[in-house]
Amino acid sequence: MSELAFVEYTEDYLDAVLRTYNYYIEHTTFSFDLEPFTPDQMRQVIIPLNESYRSFVILVEGIYTGYVLITQHKKKPAYNVTGELTLYLELDQTGRGIGPRAVSFMEDVARKLRFHSLVATICEENEGSIRLFERLGYERVSHFKEVGYKFGRWLDIVSYQKIIKTLE
Repeated sequence: MSELAFVEYTEDYLDAVLRTYNYYIEHTTFSFDLEPFTPDQMRQVIIPLNESYRSFVILVEGIYTGYVLITQHKKKPAYNVTGELTLYLELDQTGRGIGPRAVSFMEDVARKLRFHSLVATICEENEGSIRLFERLGYERVSHFKEVGYKFGRWLDIVSYQKIIKTLE
């Protein structure tokens, strides 16, 4: 694999991140959003809520290839020990070994931020992401049937979880 770098998100990457996410909105069931995002909507997703969360762009040989972030899992304070992990790659960058390295990087970041577990919520049709998280030791902990409707069909979501640290 070529040189891989994770750089904290800045506004310089807004157009690239927006392009990546809008592709998945418009062409896949991997996102349950139905309309392309505006720059302001993307900022609300990619800019961390507070210093407990992080967003990174992924660069291969200095070229943008996607983004990865840890966001709030649920809004109630007891959930603050769990982060929601999200990863989106440019379509032509999938299957190149970037995903496992991005998830591993974010697990290290999560440990430093004192998270106890990470959760990934995935459309059941997204077989590539499901295989990725299963390979990396995430356990399937939920399956919600027909909770989304897109492209004229009902969609299920599955959640995967990994305990990454024990509370001290």
